[in-house]
Amino acid sequence: MSNALYAPAAARPAPIPVRDILPWLAFGGLLALLAIYFVGAEQGATALISGHYIHEFVHDGRHLMGFPCH
Repeated sequence: MSNALYAPAAARPAPIPVRDILPWLAFGGLLALLAIYFVGAEQGATALISGHYIHEFVHDGRHLMGFPCH
């Protein structure tokens, strides 16, 4: 009988330990908080960067997410 009739055994994904995932989760969370800050609060008294360049860059995203700005 030919082996072409039999399907190979399904490959199982290897589990990833939590200690390998935690640094990436922390990095992703930091990036998310930074993005929310720049979209939501980078103007006026809380501005870290002077000028309106950041505000204008994220202006449409700000309105899309429901942040008022004018």
